[in-house]
Amino acid sequence: MKTKFISKTNSGIELYELENDNGMIAQIITFGARIHKLFVPNRDGKLIDVVAGFENLDGYRNDHGTYFGAIIGRVGNRIGKGKFTLNGKEYSLFTNDGNNHLHGGKEGFDKKLWNAKIGDGASLILTYLSEDGEEGYSGNMQVKVVYSLTNDNELKIEYSATCDKDTLCSLTNHAYFNLDGDFKSVLDHEIYIGANALTAVDDELIPHGELLQVASTAFDFTTPKKLGRDINADEHMLKIARGGYDFNYVLNCDNNGAVATAYSEKSGVKMSVFTDRPCMQFYTGNFLDGFVGKTEYPYQSAFCMETQGYPNACNVDSFPTMTLKAGEQMHTVTEYKFELK
Repeated sequence: MKTKFISKTNSGIELYELENDNGMIAQIITFGARIHKLFVPNRDGKLIDVVAGFENLDGYRNDHGTYFGAIIGRVGNRIGKGKFTLNGKEYSLFTNDGNNHLHGGKEGFDKKLWNAKIGDGASLILTYLSEDGEEGYSGNMQVKVVYSLTNDNELKIEYSATCDKDTLCSLTNHAYFNLDGDFKSVLDHEIYIGANALTAVDDELIPHGELLQVASTAFDFTTPKKLGRDINADEHMLKIARGGYDFNYVLNCDNNGAVATAYSEKSGVKMSVFTDRPCMQFYTGNFLDGFVGKTEYPYQSAFCMETQGYPNACNVDSFPTMTLKAGEQMHTVTEYKFELK
């Protein structure tokens, strides 16, 4: 198991490579603390890159709002109207998604250069200081993300943060996966999500407090099924999400097993998601439009499984809080495990 520095661009983006003893490789860049490439073996013994991105590292600076592989913060997902009240004070955030604040704003953590330090074995430690007032948030927040590859073929992401004032914090990673590695379509991928409910949304995809029970609906993945089976169902929420899934699932979290899995019969690759977070955004690449990165990424050619807190919780009293109290530490772990089935 090892980590090595690979290169640095003229614009300052550093590239590191993590490799475990099985030959699995993760490449991480310091711009947005992003997963650049993730090589896993398919059933033919070939290493395939299963995450979307750009071949040229500077391409991430103009990623057209895809957030390929990035750490998202201070708050992942949407905040309605770009406003929230904390300790009696109203805060206004940048509205970069219509009337709403999305994924940290105009220049969220995905657009920042992080500091990197090689850790033990196959691990990389990335840190960033989000200063008081950045994107409208309060407090100086110290953020650390540690990527690790284990010999169980797990990519582990460990998040931690502290702040000198009360603030909001709900970090996630926005990797796009295609377990075939060809990024043509993911509709034949078999998906499982251990969630009996999701947070219903309005026509701007903002959760408002209602929990929708998924049983007997197109949103039900409690029994594994092909992604494309119900994606064209006559459901209003599917239509407003551009004809696919882009919803926050409330995870059952009733055991130590995987909260979600994805499997490609074509490649034989299975991915399992483990997390201590209460929710997961399942997104099917509905805003991908065929622009070119490492390859061409057409509509619904990749999916995201973004573990997170309850979105828009700062405006919904019934949702568990995303407030990070001054002096306290937020710490959470998500793992993506790969195996052949």
